[in-house]
Amino acid sequence: MGEEETAAAEPVTETKPLSERDLRVSDDEREHVVGVLQKAIGRGMIDLDEFTERTDRALASRTRGELNAVLADLAGLYHPAAAMAAAPSYAAPSPTAGFSPGRRFELNAKYSSLVRSGPWVVPPEMVVRNKYGSTKLDFTEAQVQSPVVHIELDAKWGSVEVIIPEHAAVDVNSITDVKFGSLEDKTRSNGHMGNPRFVLSGRVHGGSLVIRHPRRGLFG
Repeated sequence: MGEEETAAAEPVTETKPLSERDLRVSDDEREHVVGVLQKAIGRGMIDLDEFTERTDRALASRTRGELNAVLADLAGLYHPAAAMAAAPSYAAPSPTAGFSPGRRFELNAKYSSLVRSGPWVVPPEMVVRNKYGSTKLDFTEAQVQSPVVHIELDAKWGSVEVIIPEHAAVDVNSITDVKFGSLEDKTRSNGHMGNPRFVLSGRVHGGSLVIRHPRRGLFG
């Protein structure tokens, strides 16, 4: 057989170009997404069951399309352009549930209510800023990352309510700037031993700061 006949006998195959979404992901990329999910639970965007389910999906993902789908409905934590990048631009996870060492976790609001309750993850140090809105921090079912939690308040023209478990305690001695408002510790735990201890600092202008235990009963 001639060379032309040999070439004609070989099968012709076509290679379909892969999109960025079809590219395989690495263990580092999967771990990055798990870190983002840890931030989402800390912000109250997903609950513990959703966190577990999404983590399983993230760790089982083979392609970037599958991995990005885990975060697609989390506003502020998903960027459409991420699928086109060489690697996801998520912050690396840390041992303390996704909160970066050396950086304070911040909660910010303006003209709106800021609420954290249920099984949310609490970092060792956080800043809470709210202007012209109420703030409620309920630690009753929270996952506290350390025996001492430092909370800096910057509240203007809005009330602040802090709910701590019966076995916990607060320290409000570092709050030295209260104007046009009041501070009331209904737990009477200021300066006492407790686990965890919530150390509050910062300022409260034009609103009340109330620390209390969870209410008991329907009308407690």
